[in-house]
Amino acid sequence: MKVVILAGGLGTRLSEETDVKPKPMVQIGGLPIIWHIMKIYSHYGYNDFIICLGYKGYIIKEYFANYFLHKSDVTIDLSSNNHKYHSSDAEPWKITLVDTGIDTMTGGRIKRIEEYIEGQAFMLTYGDGVSNIDISKLLESHKKNDSYCTLTAVHPPARFGALEILEDDKVESFLEKPKGDGLWINGGFMVCDPQIFKYIDDDNSIWEQHSLPKLALDKKLSVFKHHGFWRPMDTLNDKYTLNKFWEEGSSEWKIWN
Repeated sequence: MKVVILAGGLGTRLSEETDVKPKPMVQIGGLPIIWHIMKIYSHYGYNDFIICLGYKGYIIKEYFANYFLHKSDVTIDLSSNNHKYHSSDAEPWKITLVDTGIDTMTGGRIKRIEEYIEGQAFMLTYGDGVSNIDISKLLESHKKNDSYCTLTAVHPPARFGALEILEDDKVESFLEKPKGDGLWINGGFMVCDPQIFKYIDDDNSIWEQHSLPKLALDKKLSVFKHHGFWRPMDTLNDKYTLNKFWEEGSSEWKIWN
């Protein structure tokens, strides 16, 4: 089963980083967040990736085209133009990098890679969020629910601390950053059947606003509730938080060895 990663957006809320690189290339622990996402899938045996490129997509192409160079010690003989790699951390990945357009919306990007799916079910996620989700249980859930798409529902992390206030206006407790308000949101990490392409019109189709509501109306959209760790990288503060987790050894999404 192929894994499709949406990696073409502008990432405007992280403009401090995305002025010079696409958001999936923003680093956690010295490695792009898209690498972390791919490691999650690879842990469960999914190693065939399709990456939907857009904004500054050539940077993602360059990274994977020169993966050995980025990850290895190398001796370069300029006289013969030979390269000798002394060590490398090769991944068992096959990566198809598809230019899906600068201004194409999320649904349009998915539509553009239809030919690479070859009529099969596939995984789908965003290039800016990590989780300790059990991909095997997600797939099992999808096979049982008679839907064309199963998305992972998560509780978003709170942006601010919360006060628990008593009737006399005394503060009983302070939670620094509790989970969200109890609502579930789309956390990515989806499984899709090829029928979903019928729910996407063109490049202007927004997957979240156009296609998913249509699937829900036809009773063909289900959720897999994930109660564990999930975190997006939407802002500079998110980047700092994820890097702090990594440096402290508390990166719960690092489910691989």
